Amino acid sequence: MGDEKSIVYRLNHGEKAESEDVTFLIGRSAWLYENTDGAFDITLFPLMELWGFTGEHPAVPEQSDIDKTLVLCGFDKLIIENGTPEPKDGQGIDFGGIAKGYTSQRIMEIFREYGITSGVVSLGGNVQCCGTKTDGSLWRCGITDPDHPDDTSCLSGIISVDDKAVITSGGYERYFTEDGKTYHHIIDPENGYPADNGLKSVTIVSADGTLADGLSTACFVMGKEKSLFFWREHPELFDMVLITNENDILVTEGLKEYFSSKKDYTIINK
Repeated sequence: MGDEKSIVYRLNHGEKAESEDVTFLIGRSAWLYENTDGAFDITLFPLMELWGFTGEHPAVPEQSDIDKTLVLCGFDKLIIENGTPEPKDGQGIDFGGIAKGYTSQRIMEIFREYGITSGVVSLGGNVQCCGTKTDGSLWRCGITDPDHPDDTSCLSGIISVDDKAVITSGGYERYFTEDGKTYHHIIDPENGYPADNGLKSVTIVSADGTLADGLSTACFVMGKEKSLFFWREHPELFDMVLITNENDILVTEGLKEYFSSKKDYTIINK
């Protein structure tokens, strides 16, 4: 976003710039926006700027400024010509909630093109696995404990997968504290504030890295009940692990044989 040579920067500053990658991401972003009732929205960039998450000094904005900026946001307000977005009059796009997943997905495609059958890509909270390990065993991906994010010995659980992406979003990843209250970077499109819908983290498991990345953000915004409802509508697309504010660990049934934890957890059935 801050790289003046990037296509997104150029688009956000009124230039026309066509890209197959952007066209693809716009299409997936549109699907996510429509199917999550707007919980995933790439047009929140003005709000990210307002809160200071794009710079080095984040701070809580005035309510009046949040209200004015919210008016600029909304994927349905974005002009798109031939798959290319054209932000206008203070609008802006941000693929931060989907770009890593798309990148890992493209790397998997490159692996297949070159006949690579075993490998793993880790991009921060985004992991995507190609095939199995060389010995045929499954890849083991740890889920961070949101209360101890820097302690790798204190995991919330482990998911064993092959040919899947395992992508986590949580409020512990980027945040600041002001007047004793913590504010994280995942903005709720409905009110312009950091999402506060009862979840500490969401981990999505899917063969589609792009989808997994977008859904990890969308489900964090939606909260437990809406996320589970969405999963029950699309169980063939993904499974997930939700960690609530009360530290309950909820695991959808598709992961029943692949999830393990030293902590108590609940399997959620369809």
